[in-house]
Formats: sequence, C-alpha cells, structure tokens
Amino acid sequence: MEQPLIYNLVWLSFCQSELKINTFKMNEELQFILDSAKEAMDAALKHLEKQFVNIRAGKASPAMLGSVMVEYYGSQTPLSQVANVNTPDGRTITVAPWEKSMLQEIERAIMIANLGFNPMNNGESIIINVPPLTEERRRDLAKQAKAEAEDAKIGIRNARKDANNEIKKLDEISEDLQKNAEVDVQEMTDIYVKKVDAIFHVKEKEIMTV
Repeated sequence: MEQPLIYNLVWLSFCQSELKINTFKMNEELQFILDSAKEAMDAALKHLEKQFVNIRAGKASPAMLGSVMVEYYGSQTPLSQVANVNTPDGRTITVAPWEKSMLQEIERAIMIANLGFNPMNNGESIIINVPPLTEERRRDLAKQAKAEAEDAKIGIRNARKDANNEIKKLDEISEDLQKNAEVDVQEMTDIYVKKVDAIFHVKEKEIMTV
C-alpha cells in the first residue's frame, strides 16, 4: 500500500533533521579535537617563554627575577607582588619590598631560586650586580635556549599526533572530512613551530649581543 504524501514528507523531514544533528555532532567533535590541539600547542609555547625568562642575557632586567617566589603570609607569592623590581642601569637590579620586614625573606627566595646571583641586603633594599657574560657562557646559554625550543617543538608535534589519532577514531566522518581535518592540524602545527623559531631567534640574539 502506497504511503500518503504527508507521511513521506514527514519522514523526509525527520531524516534531514537527523542528518543535520549528526553532521553538527561530527563538526562539534572535530572542533573539540582542533581546540584541544591548539590548547596543547599554546601550553608548549607558554612553557617555552617561561623557560626563556630564566635564561638570562647579559643586560639586567626585572624579568631575570620572574621565577622568584616569596613566602608571604603562608603563601608562595611572585616577587613582583611584594616588591618593586627595577634596573637603574644595565648591570644592576634593585628590589625594594613594600614591607621592610620582607627583606630577609626576599633575599632568601632569590638565593633558593638558584639564578646564579649574589643578592646584597643594605637594610632598605636588595641590590643584585649582574656580571657580564663571557663568550663561552653566552654560547652555553644559546645552546640551552635551542634545547628548550626543540622541547617545545616536540610538545607541539605530540599535540599533532594526539589530534590525528583522535580524528581517526571518528568512524562516522567521511574520508575527505578526515583528511581536511588532518590538513588543519598540520597547518596549525606549522604555525606554532614557526612561532617557536621566531621566539628562539629573538632570545639567541639577546644572549649573544654584548
């Protein structure tokens, strides 16, 4: 018995709705994979920038003390939140605590951070003399920076691998859609690797400039 036209139209509408829902779901899953990959690559880049702050160039900079954490009322607090950090010249860093009672704690925190500095406490502030780097030391630091950059690239490529593995697990999507998603992941990877190279070249120049 032939089905009424209205029944066929309703069934067609239902099938189209199901298709839209499934397509939306697939696109949502793909987008989640791409977003997760981007998040992981961002984390690798941020970690690299943090590591580069700890690799000092010859010129004094407040960023050299960026990793110093101070015990402040029972909490580990960034130095910049308990003191003013300044560089009156290219060879000196001064640290003026907002509370004078914090002087010794700040001095201890700088020593614990193991940055190779010898802080001097004059009762009012802490003075750090930044010695000039030898050519050999500069080359060592440049090698260290390159190793950190390579680690960041490994993190980015691992994020690519994880994303591609997740894409392959999506059985419902077409081969073309899968390939397009993998191309998107590769393009994202290339962009982040270039960002790592750019950050490294800036740091290398900073280290090697006398």
